[in-house]
Amino acid sequence: MSSSLATSPHSPLHRAGEGGRDHRTLEAAFLDPNARLLVVDAQGRHDVRRAEGPFDSAVHVHLGSSVAGDAPPADPGPHEWFAMRGEPGGPTIREVHLSPLMHDIVTTALAVLSWHDRSPACERCGGQTRLARGGFVRECVDCEALMFPRQDPAVIVAVVDPQDRLLLAHQTSWPEGRISVLAGFVEAGESLEQTCGREILEEVALEVDAVTYVGSQSWPFPRSLMVGFRARAAGEPAPDGVEIQWARWFTREELRAQLEAGEVSLPGPGSLGRALIEAWLTGELG
Repeated sequence: MSSSLATSPHSPLHRAGEGGRDHRTLEAAFLDPNARLLVVDAQGRHDVRRAEGPFDSAVHVHLGSSVAGDAPPADPGPHEWFAMRGEPGGPTIREVHLSPLMHDIVTTALAVLSWHDRSPACERCGGQTRLARGGFVRECVDCEALMFPRQDPAVIVAVVDPQDRLLLAHQTSWPEGRISVLAGFVEAGESLEQTCGREILEEVALEVDAVTYVGSQSWPFPRSLMVGFRARAAGEPAPDGVEIQWARWFTREELRAQLEAGEVSLPGPGSLGRALIEAWLTGELG
């Protein structure tokens, strides 16, 4: 994700939908020489291999397809993309900038595979379930109920004050010096804007207004949908001391100076939190 926070309604990963996820179609697609297999672990380490062997509906998830030119230059496509759990040797999604295509491929794989890891039982009767429709459905072998992947919505908020300073905080569980904007999960019955207000009030005792949507990002750790906002607040933050160890307002000059001195560090390059901070630094946040 770039710091411009540009979000397109079109993904370079073309999802198959219902018509392209029957078993025979997927068997043939998996054996195609242009099929690619993403091997990924729960931490987001990943690498891409040529798909080999027969399609195993209990292991392989079909992610979709890419057209020629969307994939990395060394492997231009078009490709059918599959994913499975394994022990890859590549980097984590948190550590690297990914192309729009590879970002959508990796985050989709992580979200769906995490759902399978955590949802072996039927939500209706408690019976055992099996993968179906290319891994985007779990089917109960007892009552035949169908279950679908879910994402847990969370907000992440760039709060600015009347002087256009940005509120950044350090969580108690983070490495020393790591800072970011504030975030939290949506509770039952809340709107996204209400979650922004509650989270900021709970964590740093500030009341926000002018809450404006900025952009969103799939964040599959394990299966979140991060929804980014800009908001306004005034006053001095009072961290809760439980989740937030400290929080303060930063000017652009202060943040740049502390980053250069190594006194603070930002979230990983692929995160929405990093994109919000960089958009504020460059004046693109609005």
